[in-house]
Amino acid sequence: MPDTSPFPSGDRLQPRAGVGLKAEHYRTILETLPDIGFFEVHAENYMGAGGPPHRYLTAIRDHYPLSLHGVGLSIGADRPLDPDHLQRLAVLIERYRPASFSEHLAWSTHDAGFLNDLLPLPYTSETLRRVAGHIDEIQDRLDRQMLLENPSTYLAFAESTYSETDFIAEIVARTGCALLLDVNNVHVASVNQQWDAFAYIDNYPLDHVREIHLAGFARDADEDERPLLIDTHDRSVDELVWKLFAHTINRIGPTPTLIEWDANVPEWPGLESEARRAEAVMFGAAVTNSALCAPQSSGNIGRFEYDRS
Repeated sequence: MPDTSPFPSGDRLQPRAGVGLKAEHYRTILETLPDIGFFEVHAENYMGAGGPPHRYLTAIRDHYPLSLHGVGLSIGADRPLDPDHLQRLAVLIERYRPASFSEHLAWSTHDAGFLNDLLPLPYTSETLRRVAGHIDEIQDRLDRQMLLENPSTYLAFAESTYSETDFIAEIVARTGCALLLDVNNVHVASVNQQWDAFAYIDNYPLDHVREIHLAGFARDADEDERPLLIDTHDRSVDELVWKLFAHTINRIGPTPTLIEWDANVPEWPGLESEARRAEAVMFGAAVTNSALCAPQSSGNIGRFEYDRS
């Protein structure tokens, strides 16, 4: 069984907002030491042996907790995990002792190598066995609990026999992993597939969520002129996603929350302001709920009424 704590180094991600660490902000961060809860990096960007990225990351790690986010393990692929990639990941985790490690419910490899995308899966018993087996292998090799992120999707598979929320809940039950809830992904998928994002959150295994992601998306349309959202991470968080985030915090309370902004990255004050807003939602909602709302019984999660208008 994996370690039930995702923080073997002794660090804890506090229920605060963090941001993705970008090279253009290295110097500003080290010169000003902003009041940010944590920084998150993509594991694959730091798998080299040395150089400036490691020099800066080491210096920043001295001041802030780190969250490590993988994009290359291809957990859903119908093939074994890449042992070399997993070994490089283990070395990176040993080097930086991040407060958490997360990966995607997706696949990105085939016989020709890696694809530059995170592709969806059918939610079937066969897929469930494969994904659970890969997560067990990852947790055993890393000797820690990992967080699994829900995908942004653009279509549904006809052969799926589980809803996405039930599929994820079953993975948690089988592997003991925890969850990274990407609220932007929920909104993107709900528009693209025309289902209720709030109902998705309400049906999600929320008591296993250890981190939340927020990001921006681009608007487009499909061939029938229906709305199509693209998970781009290249702009500020949309107002509809902020509303869904508030609903989530209303359900589970303040939770470590990351602002993902991977392209067209703004100057540091613009990124920092998004993190400030996330914390305002987190703690404003907590105060409002405590003062004004009586929780209904719902296991270990206090549920409160929320105005979705």
